[in-house]
Amino acid sequence: MASDNDRIGYKIWAVDNVVYGPVELPILVGWVKEERVTGDTWIYSEQNDTWKKAGQVEELQMFFHRKSASGSFPSPNGSQAGLGAHHVKPGSLRRVKIFAGMSDEQLGRFVQFMEVQQARQWSQIVRQGEPGDAMYLVLEGEVRVRLMIDDKETILTTLLAGEFFGEIALFDHGPRSADVIANFDTTLLKISAAAFYKLASDAPDLASPFLLAIGKTLTSRIRADNKRFRDSVTFARAAGH
Repeated sequence: MASDNDRIGYKIWAVDNVVYGPVELPILVGWVKEERVTGDTWIYSEQNDTWKKAGQVEELQMFFHRKSASGSFPSPNGSQAGLGAHHVKPGSLRRVKIFAGMSDEQLGRFVQFMEVQQARQWSQIVRQGEPGDAMYLVLEGEVRVRLMIDDKETILTTLLAGEFFGEIALFDHGPRSADVIANFDTTLLKISAAAFYKLASDAPDLASPFLLAIGKTLTSRIRADNKRFRDSVTFARAAGH
């Protein structure tokens, strides 16, 4: 049976300056555990008619203290998601657009096939011409994709948190077509070709939505590239008359 505290309504002031809610306490606690709500998120309590940062809300403090002590929330089976010293949560993975359609349970399984890689600002993540053996997803930070032509840099695109690159390497170990440089300190999720084949073999229910999401993103990129090419040809022909 739900307690009176559980029925208290809360509202969340999100980073996009939109207020969400009201939601009840159990849902809010779940969002804290998934890192959708951080200690600095502003929370409104209908009972107290006040706004406070989530880390200062009495009902939530124990969950932030638990996280600080362990470095990560334990998963339902007692293990911690992630590899090495990094514990990737569903809330963090949802920053990556191609994971938007996956459930928390699916993301918890998917993360076991990933590696977390830190790239310092200005460091080179992949080098043009080198064999490709992994795909990368930008969890935090920003990277640029470039070509060096006559010792001058030509930027092809800039990728922000939530985007990915190097996906062709999952299917073709051919040479990288461009350099990728970290514009800032960046956190990446790396999926090696070997890990991807293991994913496809051991967990096809995860591989299918992952591939479908990649396909949709690539389709959008191709359409955008076609439009840019068409516009440039139209402009060149108009200039020639």
